[in-house]
Amino acid sequence: MTLTAARSTVTHRPPARKSRAGDRFVAVAFLLPALVYVVVFFGYPLVANLVMSTQDYTVKSFYTGEAPFVGFVNYSAVLNNPLFSTAALNTVLFTVGSIVFQFVIGLALAVFFNGRFLGSTLLRSLLLLPWLLPLVVSGAVWRWMFDTDHGVLNAALRAGGIDPVPWLTSTGWALPAVILTNIWIGIPFNLVILHGGLRAIPASLYEAAALDGAGAWQRFRHVTWPLLRPVTGIVLMLGLVYTIKVFDVIMVVTGGGPANATQTLTTWSYRLSFHDFAFGQGAAVGNILIVVATVFGFVYLRSAKATLAETAS
Repeated sequence: MTLTAARSTVTHRPPARKSRAGDRFVAVAFLLPALVYVVVFFGYPLVANLVMSTQDYTVKSFYTGEAPFVGFVNYSAVLNNPLFSTAALNTVLFTVGSIVFQFVIGLALAVFFNGRFLGSTLLRSLLLLPWLLPLVVSGAVWRWMFDTDHGVLNAALRAGGIDPVPWLTSTGWALPAVILTNIWIGIPFNLVILHGGLRAIPASLYEAAALDGAGAWQRFRHVTWPLLRPVTGIVLMLGLVYTIKVFDVIMVVTGGGPANATQTLTTWSYRLSFHDFAFGQGAAVGNILIVVATVFGFVYLRSAKATLAETAS
């Protein structure tokens, strides 16, 4: 019987190996389209942009295919350009201002809609409209609203006896105007993700906290906020990566002006490439943005890993 069992085992091993090989083939077949997509639409442009940033790439290079290698000259020219500090500061102010208000308002709305009331679903759906509209359309609408003479905002200020504000022609008001536009666009994203996180918190925890005498603020501080931290990290990280590379909204509303008051690294990269035709320097600015976003991505992944380890322990 022992010999028969051994022969049976030996006989059945090859099919098992074939089955494992077949599973690997199926897995590779499913992953291959995604891998090809990533390589073609992300990998190749990234490598091409990196190569271009080390070349003296001009309009002539498009026809001749010749672009002399210059090393880090483009990076040095960009970093030593007086406009770099202005664009970097505007990028920081635009990103921080947008993320803070998008998150705070989105969280407040998520908490508000977490309670069931008549018409909550319809109202929440209407608040998603800014997220569904094309960014160019949103920017065009806000540009009209910010118009000094015919805009809705200044018309409302005049009706209240307040002098109109030169939103798009003043170097002091242009950046807040662009930030306000981006806040309006980003609130629905924060609302949707944070509302989903709130729905995942068991209602029994709130009931237990209420029985212990915890008020609304105490329930939020000791129940909602700690359990919402993983979702909060995702929202802030995605918001950072998205906001730091915003281009279309700024270009439609202000075009980077007036006097570079709303010039960010993304709009400056576009200006260097397609206005000044310094393609190498424009690619260098783009690579700097990629490095910054990658650093923040690694920081988030490390913090998320530490949070999961803390939760598991």
